[in-house]
Amino acid sequence: MRIYDFVDEGLGHSSYMIDLGNDTAAILDPPRFPTAQESLADRLGLRIAWTLDTHSHADYVTGSSALAARRGATFIAPAASRLATLHLAVNDREHIQLSDDVELIAIATPGHTPDHHAYLLTERGTPIALFTGGSLMVGAVGRTDLCGPELAEPLARDMFKSLRRFDELPAELPVYPTHGSGSFCSAPGGSLRTTTLGRELVENQLFAIHDEDTFVQQLLSGFGSFPTYFARLPELNRLGPTRYDNLPRLATLSPDDLERHAAAAGVIIDVRPVAKFAAGHISGSISNTLRPQFASWLGWLVEPNRSLAFVLDADQNRDDLVRQCLNIGHEHLVGELIGGLDAWIATGRRVNMIPLVDPSLMTPDVVDVRQASEFEMGHVPGAVNVELAQLTAAHLSDQPLTVMCGHGERAMTGASLLAAGGRTDVVVLDGGSDTWSSAFATPLEVG
Repeated sequence: MRIYDFVDEGLGHSSYMIDLGNDTAAILDPPRFPTAQESLADRLGLRIAWTLDTHSHADYVTGSSALAARRGATFIAPAASRLATLHLAVNDREHIQLSDDVELIAIATPGHTPDHHAYLLTERGTPIALFTGGSLMVGAVGRTDLCGPELAEPLARDMFKSLRRFDELPAELPVYPTHGSGSFCSAPGGSLRTTTLGRELVENQLFAIHDEDTFVQQLLSGFGSFPTYFARLPELNRLGPTRYDNLPRLATLSPDDLERHAAAAGVIIDVRPVAKFAAGHISGSISNTLRPQFASWLGWLVEPNRSLAFVLDADQNRDDLVRQCLNIGHEHLVGELIGGLDAWIATGRRVNMIPLVDPSLMTPDVVDVRQASEFEMGHVPGAVNVELAQLTAAHLSDQPLTVMCGHGERAMTGASLLAAGGRTDVVVLDGGSDTWSSAFATPLEVG
């Protein structure tokens, strides 16, 4: 048996393909478009016989139901998930024979979500892999507040009991989490993707706590904010997402089409690099550079029922853009401006600019839009921290503003939101906090 991992760096999500040793494979926690997993199975001559979800995901749209229909696989999910799609519901300690030699044992591990299961794989009766989903992670455990603040403590107590169920397993057992570094589903943890139970007992401060009250207190004190779209995806996944057997293509829009789209309350997302947006962009458009983190910020800042049109550069990856949108359940993709911003300018239409400035030209009033935990680790002295998702609702200075972040992408997103709301006195620190520190040879302020 062999296990292959697939990582979405932007969502902090890992999925796995398990070669079961008899020309069949199982896919665990697949993304909505498991193209790489299916391609590898085909190259290896494996039939995808099983697809498994550890819990109802909040950070991405599951690919299991569509994969099962497309490949004739059996979809395994916790019975507690109450899925409306065709699946094999499993309960605690239930055994499923995946192949002649490989057996799956379901372990109910509520905490990250009420329905959460871990899956222990055994080969000829010997434990060989533990898929922990959103329970035990590398240096961390899953956060328990995604189902509502009122459930955070009860689920934290469930999580403590769930983690202790792993104590009976061998210390050398490999652990394969679904969430990891970069995932908002995780309490802060390490950057590795896989681990062992023994390593976590030594290095994972939360996993090593054997007093329930202490565990709950420490876990609940470590949560930051998380994307608003997390609230709706579990139900979408429960009911079953729209099936796409092939990745849709973006339609093309003329400048007139784009103007009509904006007039009908559609949203224009400009995914070009920060410097391009700064030099010229369509009034009211939102900057969200196409990068691995694109989907998280799109889902956080734009309601899922809004129609989206896009401005891209010629060399940007359209498939990646569509995949990231659909991965978080943004389905209303109207199309892209054909010919990009040059086509808009060629019609005589005007563009707006948001200056990128070096540290010497920063205004006295500085807003840092990073997460609070990032800000506390080091920030420009005198800067005010307003997380990006809270920026438009915050009471900001009415004096000219410099918006900044770690590198510039989130700062330009924030500045574009302020500009769309009518502000014309906003600039963005080029390069972010590292640029400031280098320019003045001064350490950032901590705390």
